[in-house]
Amino acid sequence: MLSRLSHTLLPTERDPPADAEALSHRLMVRAGLVRQIGAGLWSWMPAGWRVHQRAVGIIRSELDRIGGQEMLMPVLLPADPWRRSGRYAIDELFKLTDRRGADLVLAMSHEEILTLHAAQVVRSYRDLPMVLYHFQTKERDEPRPRAGVLRTREFVMKDSYSLDRDADGLEASYQRHIEAYDRIFDRCGLRWYRVHADVGMMGGFGAHEYMAPCPAGENEVALAPGYAANVEVASAEPFPAERPGALDAPRETSTPGLRTVEEVAGALDVAPSAVLKAVPVIAEERGPLLIVVRGDHRVNEIKLGNELGQPTRAMQASEVERHVGPPGFIGPVGAQIPVVLDRAVAEAGGGGWVCGANRPDTHLCGVEPGRDFSFAVADVRRVEAGDTAPGGGAITIEPAIEVGNIFKLGTRYSEPLGASYLDEEGRSRPVWMGSYGVGPARIVAAAVEQRADDRGISWPPALAPWDIEVIALGKAGGEERKVAKRLAAELVGEGVQVLYDDRDAGAGEKLTDAELLGCPLRAVVGRRSLAEGALDVQVRHGRQERRVAIADAARALIELWRGLS
Repeated sequence: MLSRLSHTLLPTERDPPADAEALSHRLMVRAGLVRQIGAGLWSWMPAGWRVHQRAVGIIRSELDRIGGQEMLMPVLLPADPWRRSGRYAIDELFKLTDRRGADLVLAMSHEEILTLHAAQVVRSYRDLPMVLYHFQTKERDEPRPRAGVLRTREFVMKDSYSLDRDADGLEASYQRHIEAYDRIFDRCGLRWYRVHADVGMMGGFGAHEYMAPCPAGENEVALAPGYAANVEVASAEPFPAERPGALDAPRETSTPGLRTVEEVAGALDVAPSAVLKAVPVIAEERGPLLIVVRGDHRVNEIKLGNELGQPTRAMQASEVERHVGPPGFIGPVGAQIPVVLDRAVAEAGGGGWVCGANRPDTHLCGVEPGRDFSFAVADVRRVEAGDTAPGGGAITIEPAIEVGNIFKLGTRYSEPLGASYLDEEGRSRPVWMGSYGVGPARIVAAAVEQRADDRGISWPPALAPWDIEVIALGKAGGEERKVAKRLAAELVGEGVQVLYDDRDAGAGEKLTDAELLGCPLRAVVGRRSLAEGALDVQVRHGRQERRVAIADAARALIELWRGLS
């Protein structure tokens, strides 16, 4: 396919948007790939959509390879299935009412509707297993859209669903999706990790996320040899706390105005790890709780919610006063509400801890859990860099973009929505389900983030809007234009997708735009090189320059392009 740049809508910009922080946001706008029309709302321009659809093509081919059947479900959905599944109350779900007063939602995923279809068509064990998938627009009432196409209110997503007879069948389908997803991200040219993850609003009992590491990532991944997990669910062994000697009983110490861990540790000449940090929360069902972690650790809200089996919120200052004591001086000794002690503190054993005394300007030294206060144990802390992973390696933490996720739903949706089948003995059984999502836009943004340089985008060959860009320098009707046009036609004849820059623009503008757009290979036909019987060629990734003889240019360029990665 040959595209003439003079006839292509490619609205490049000299400067990035003033509010753009992510590299992909800046470059995708500057390169003319996307345009914003509102908060979290983006239009894909022709070149950007070509990249998006190349990602879609890779995803589709790998889903077809594992036996997936493509379908299409609507965006506008009845609200009742969402009520039956318990997900109607999700804040990010767009809700509306039609002219007849019927409640509707705009789909942020399609578990409920797919399950309804399963309930309608699956009758016997002979109907299973099955994998169904679609590409569809999703709507999400995102509170803080940001980072260009990374966090938006409307986006296209591939979601697939496996339907199986039992847990073993689900596990087999899950493993097939893992293999397919591994191939998808390899083919897209991304660096990625598959990490253990929280099931979140999807529900179920197991999940993994596919993470593409880059500075703009809004997720954090805990990594060690043989270990990878989203920080939301990661567990590790902390380095030992540095504590002073134990005391026979807690000793009061005056700490006027010292409210932070750092202030208290500095004044008492102890390490922050010797201080117990008390975090008061209100659990949805259990009510007030005091969460206690080491002073150098932080409470992980996701892990806390999972341990409690219910969401929590931070107490307001007035609630802290009423339930515990003066903010800045609270602690577990003498607390009148249940205490949840982080496992890192509980397993350290012994005393020597420092904590608030629940009285103004006072802390306690020599505190010992169990002797001085009762507690329940739970792993509720956020892992930190340098912790020891389950396999013994040191944890590092890296920001990353979530580009895909997979969930073992089990019977989370099939039971409330009535998707069942008759087994070999005629007994009714619930269908076991899995859900698997990939965001093509996130793949595109991640590729930009990982491979761009100070000149612009550098696409992986599998995602590039065009394979080779041919640039003609010189005036219209000149020999340079004729040679460039002929070369572009030869390349197209060999099945290569070519962008031919035939604009009446200066050499500087053409070369700058080419580096900004980032096609994997660029061939420039100029007066000087033409006089020498050669083309100037640039491999965009790494900006490697070389010359190719005009007489054999098409074959040489195709061979060079096929060797790119």
